[in-house]
Order: sequence, then C-alpha cells, then structure tokens
Amino acid sequence: MILAIDVGNSNVVLGVYRGKELVTHWRVSTQKHRTADEYGIAILQLFRYADLDPTCVEAVVVSSVVPPLTPVIEEMSSRFFAVRPLVVGLEIETGIAIEYENPREVGADRIVNAVAAFAKYGGPAIVVDFGTATTFDAISRDGEYLGGAIAPGIGISAEALFARTAKLPKIELARPANAIGKNTVSSMQAGILFGYAGLVDELVGRIRKELGESARVIATGGMAALVAPETKSIEVTDPWLTLEGLRLIYEMNSGGSRERGVR
Repeated sequence: MILAIDVGNSNVVLGVYRGKELVTHWRVSTQKHRTADEYGIAILQLFRYADLDPTCVEAVVVSSVVPPLTPVIEEMSSRFFAVRPLVVGLEIETGIAIEYENPREVGADRIVNAVAAFAKYGGPAIVVDFGTATTFDAISRDGEYLGGAIAPGIGISAEALFARTAKLPKIELARPANAIGKNTVSSMQAGILFGYAGLVDELVGRIRKELGESARVIATGGMAALVAPETKSIEVTDPWLTLEGLRLIYEMNSGGSRERGVR
C-alpha cells in the first residue's frame, strides 16, 4: 500500500492506495505544533479505524506547503512506517515542465494537481483548487505547467468579514435560497458564495483567453463541492485530484525512492 499525504495550511489530507485504487482517505486539521509522534499516533488510529494494517504500507509520498511540518512528516514516516518518504520537489521526476519564472516559488500541491489533471483529463486544462487560498493553474496542451493565479480562499474571506466588522456574525458557509438576502446571514452567504462563483468564472475566462483555446476546468479542494455548482465554468469536480497526483508521482520515481527500515 502507498500512503499519500498532502500537507496544506488548513488541512492534512491522507489517502491509502492499493495499486491504483484509493482504498480510503481522511482529512484532518493542520496542527503546526504537533510532533512527529503525535502525527504518527493519530495516523495509526485512522488506520485501525479503517481496519487497515499499517505494516502493509510500502511507501509514503508527501506534498507540503507548510515548510515547518515537512521534516515532522518525514520523521513520522520513518518512525511509524519504517519508510523514507518521497517528498515532492524540483529534484524529483514529475513528468511536466514548469514554465514559471522561479520554479521554486510554485507550491508542491499545484504541481501535483497539474500532474494529475493532465494525466486524467489531458491538456489544455485549468485546475481550480479551493483550499486556504484558491489557486488557478494552467496546463498547456503538451502538459507544461504555465502558471496561474492565487486568490484568498472562501473560508478566510468569510473569516475576515466576521473579524473586521462589528455587527456581522460568524456564519456557516452554505448555499442561500436567493441572491437577495432577507436577513444578515443569508445576505452574507449570498455575497460570499455567489460573489466567489463570479470571481472563479472571471478568472477562468481570462485564463482561457490567454491560452487561446478551450481548456477543461477541473475543481478540487475542500470547498470545491460548495462553490463549483454555482459557477458556469467548472466542468469537473475531482475532490481527490491531489492524492491521485501524489500516487502518479510516486510511480514515476518508485525505482529509487523507497527505503525500507527494520521494524
């Protein structure tokens, strides 16, 4: 089995693969001050809950946009799974060319998403990842990562509205019945959700125009299921796109990436 781990600013998403099959997956909150032991014990508990044997994990592949947690996850992998993890970075094979001015500035999750999107849907493609930030990534017809756009995530936008206004309450992010809200909560929900859908459509339209050809638009990330149905541009919602990209990258690098330890 392969354990894929995507470390984001708000959540750590984990998936267990048996071959190409995603057996199970979990989403837990990112705790930047957790130790390797704390993460290891928590993940072992998830394995037991799913009735999976952690000793069957043969490889761990990681993408991380939280630098302080990367060595923590690496240590956890070595201590609890006796595996040196494959960490996504510029030095490993991804199968795509990165056409960014400084490739080191591109988040590992964005590269992983591009790998999965091109493998599953071909190019050109646009990936919209609804996480702490909402990222828009353009992939060419030939599978090149061209760049994209970064916008504040819908969750932190809602938090900012609550935190910076005296009379607006903290609300549940849910679809309101109408764009014309009849109370404060529904008015905020309409402004956030429908307004965000407009932001997505506008940016996708501009990116498509710059690509000069039609591009398939794929949504992923924790908020994708909420926002994507309200847009006109998103064609596919693929919640586990990042995990699939991690699996594909592991396969490309599996010749020398695995180092088993002694239990």
